[in-house]
Amino acid sequence: MTKNRTPRRVILDLAVTLDGFIEGKNGEVDWCIMEPDMSFPDFLNQIDTILYGRKSYDLWGQYIPKDEDPAAEKEIWNLVHSKKKYVFSRTSKESDQKATYIKDNIQEAVDQIKSEPGTDIWLYGGASLITTFINLRLVDEFRLSIHPVVLGEGTPLFTDLKQRLNLKLVDTKVFSSGVVQVIYHWNEHS
Repeated sequence: MTKNRTPRRVILDLAVTLDGFIEGKNGEVDWCIMEPDMSFPDFLNQIDTILYGRKSYDLWGQYIPKDEDPAAEKEIWNLVHSKKKYVFSRTSKESDQKATYIKDNIQEAVDQIKSEPGTDIWLYGGASLITTFINLRLVDEFRLSIHPVVLGEGTPLFTDLKQRLNLKLVDTKVFSSGVVQVIYHWNEHS
């Protein structure tokens, strides 16, 4: 008897400024608010795999919090580091035992990952990988936390898209900090 399994989804969960940037002009993310009622550990417990671009992985894929960092932040990083990691890179070769590197055939690689047993998959980024995933229609859920800050310049979330994104809103949450989380799925009827 075959047990019905919910298909794994690729979730783009990302902080974004009100003017649409995912980092400042120098790569800064100091504007990103993390507060307990955002329940980020709950999100991390719903996924078992993280997808990175090479630059994002180099910056954050093996990040170790400092001894003086709050316990909640350490808990988040412990959860992050307990996940299976894939790094999409045209330049890096498999050089670290903590991640699997994927150089090409992105569509096939993601289809294979999604077909394996497990829970949802977090598309961490960066910007170039996000664009590739959107253009290949590999993102199943857009979970954007819009922060109450305007940077004026930086790395935009959406660039070089090959198609219009017709999405439907499935949920919103407003946090005491002023962050608004919006969750969209593809609108198949438009």
